[in-house]
Formats: sequence, C-alpha cells, structure tokens
Amino acid sequence: MASGNEGKDLPSLLTRLRTSGPHKTLPTPRRIRIIFNKTLVVDTTRAVLVWEHQWYPQYYVPASDIQNASLTDDALATLTVAEKPGVEAKSTDRVLRFDNDSSSWGALAGLVRLEFSAMDSWLEEDLPIYGHPKDPFKRIDILPSTRPIEIRIAGTTIARSSFAQHLHETGLRVRYYLPLASVVDPALLRPSKTTTYCPYKGTAEYYDVVFDDGREFRDVVWYYRATLHESAAIAGLVAFYNEKVEIYLDGKKVE
Repeated sequence: MASGNEGKDLPSLLTRLRTSGPHKTLPTPRRIRIIFNKTLVVDTTRAVLVWEHQWYPQYYVPASDIQNASLTDDALATLTVAEKPGVEAKSTDRVLRFDNDSSSWGALAGLVRLEFSAMDSWLEEDLPIYGHPKDPFKRIDILPSTRPIEIRIAGTTIARSSFAQHLHETGLRVRYYLPLASVVDPALLRPSKTTTYCPYKGTAEYYDVVFDDGREFRDVVWYYRATLHESAAIAGLVAFYNEKVEIYLDGKKVE
C-alpha cells in the first residue's frame, strides 16, 4: 500500500534504467487514456507495463502518442499543455523520455514515463485507475475461515475471533481481517491520520493501539470503510499489521 516510485528521484531512476534496465516489461492491448490539465494528452493501445522494481508496474506510453501537448526532447523532459479558453497553461517535469535508440534502451526505446500522480487521471478502457496500475501477474483471493484467531501486542491480547477473512495476495503474506467487535477493548484503538491507497482494495484508514500505561503502537490496525468491488468481503473489517503484532491461528503462532 505504499506509494512506491511516486516522487522518486528521476535522475537516479533514469541512470538505473540505463545501467540495469527495468525488472521486466509487458506490452498491453488495453486502451490507456491520460488526462493532464483537463486535457486528453494520451489515448493509446500501445502502452507498455514497466516494472521499475519487482512489486508492481507503471504504464509507459509511446512518445508519438502524446497529443494536445508539447513534450521536450530531453531525457528529463517537460510536458506542457498550452493555455486555452477556461484553462491556464500548465507544465510538469515529472517526465522521463527514452529516445529511439534500442541499443541503449531496449524495450523502453521511444517510450515516455508520465508520473502517475502528476496527471489528473488515468483510464484503462473506460475505468479510472488510482495509485498505480494493477499487476496482471498478481491476484487476490479472500477466503472466509472459522479457524480461531487471536491477535496480541507485547503479549497482550488485542482481538480474538472465531471468524476471519483470509486475504491471499500473490507474493505477499496472508492478511487476516476480523470483525471490529473482535477487539477486546475498543478504547485501545485511537484513530490515526494515516491513509494509504491500494488499487486492489481502495483507501485504507488506520488505528493506533494505545495502552493505559502510555505505550503506543502506531498504525498497526487498518480498515476499509468501502472497497473496490473485488475486495468487498473485507469492507468494515480490521486487519492487524502482521510484522508488528503476534498472530495465533488455531492456537499456533503465525511466523
């Protein structure tokens, strides 16, 4: 649920891609549209999913498919939408442009990286996407389970339930979503200001756990008031950060 490469040091990313290349790439036939400054600047079926790291991809698009905007020729490029009635001119330098030299750039030759968060909106076919593109090699399975589960922090039981939703996400550890009523003392939960976004689930909100003696464990609980359709089964449930709590499933500690 982290923001990944958004706001990344673009010169460093460019150097790494030139030296080592991307983790992997995959052309996609999906229609990708990008809106910047209230203007459609990309409408293409030739986008490429590029994994800059192993976790999830970004969309790169052909430079030749940029429209209604100007794009500088530099590797560290600038995209500009000119002034038009009701819209002031606007530019962003959160752009990488890869020239057509395939010997230098391989699968990236001729493509442009427009930073996801710098754009107004992105669409796959007619569906808006948020945060970052989904990884086509990953999936989510949410399985209801009546295996008894207990959550402890520093040896103290925080939650206990005879039911949970087990969320399996490819390549990640299982997350356990419990009813809010399974928390043994609701006073332990203090709303946090933290939010994160997951393109598979939606926007998560967080709780801190604060004991009477003042011990505080920040952002160890999260929940979704509402989710994207494929994750509807966890809406309103609470999950506990495996790495920061002790989880006992069927009486055995989950490592």
